[in-house]
Amino acid sequence: MLEEALYAAEAVAAQHMYADEALAALGRALAAERPSLALTVARGSSDHAANYFAYLAMQRLGVPVVSLPMSLITLHQAPLAVKGQLAVALSQSGQSPDLIDTMKALGAAGARTVALVNKHQSPLAAACEWAVPLCAGDEKSVAATKSYIATLSAVARLVAHWQGDEGLLAALANLPQRLTEATRQDWRPAVDALVDAERIMVVGRGLGFTVALEAALKFKETCVIQAEAFSGAEIKHGPMALIDDGYPLLIFAPRGPEQQGLIELAAEMRGRGAKVLLAAPADVASRDLTLALADDPALDPLLAVQSFYLMAASLSEARGLNPDVPRHLSKVTCTR
Repeated sequence: MLEEALYAAEAVAAQHMYADEALAALGRALAAERPSLALTVARGSSDHAANYFAYLAMQRLGVPVVSLPMSLITLHQAPLAVKGQLAVALSQSGQSPDLIDTMKALGAAGARTVALVNKHQSPLAAACEWAVPLCAGDEKSVAATKSYIATLSAVARLVAHWQGDEGLLAALANLPQRLTEATRQDWRPAVDALVDAERIMVVGRGLGFTVALEAALKFKETCVIQAEAFSGAEIKHGPMALIDDGYPLLIFAPRGPEQQGLIELAAEMRGRGAKVLLAAPADVASRDLTLALADDPALDPLLAVQSFYLMAASLSEARGLNPDVPRHLSKVTCTR
């Protein structure tokens, strides 16, 4: 897991070389066709990347994006009216039957189908009109790391080309260097704070919520910690009742209009006795963990999760676990 997480910068550089042309062509096609709706089809870490795509596309393009419950297709054969709309499948292996069957059905119903998939020669890629490789290379650890970051990068590239955003494209060109800088952040305080934890609440908001979702999953997978992800706007709508003395919270507060509210939330939770780890840029004095900065704030979540992955691998080992082989899990999950 650690080695593969450290390879993320190289994966993103390879994507720039070998997949950017296809993403640019797809972006131009979408700009010309102007779909009014996009559906995402994904599971696990890939679904967290879909959450990032949804927020970024709605924020920058104004196109509503909906995560499709695949059982509507695979179990209920719902007659979805998707002609001319966009359907994006995100996957590492491209082998899960529910993704494949769903994309085939959406394509048959007239949707423009796209697969962002690490295994380019896969049944999912074959089932879609467009198939774009993530270029992350083989991933041996059960817990996805470099393929998740590569998926976020591909999503950002697609939105940038779709919008014609040269600033975001320039920031993506510098992303490998920024990811390397993110690996140098010292997150050892989180290992020390969480080595004996049994539960944790992970908080984010906006584009940063994708990191909270992914971090919560990795805490469960690799560290056997019961973790839940919440938006900072939702904490007071019930979850706050769980907070007691010493309850651990990891709060991601990258740049953006959501940041101040998350910093204030961290202060309030500390006042309630919670053990708060606030991850924020260096200019936030109350931070416990430092977040590296990208050349465009939209890419900050990629750097945040890069720093987190290295910490999670160390935390897993500190708890006497093997992060590469989580119990009961396998690399390819086939669901219907």
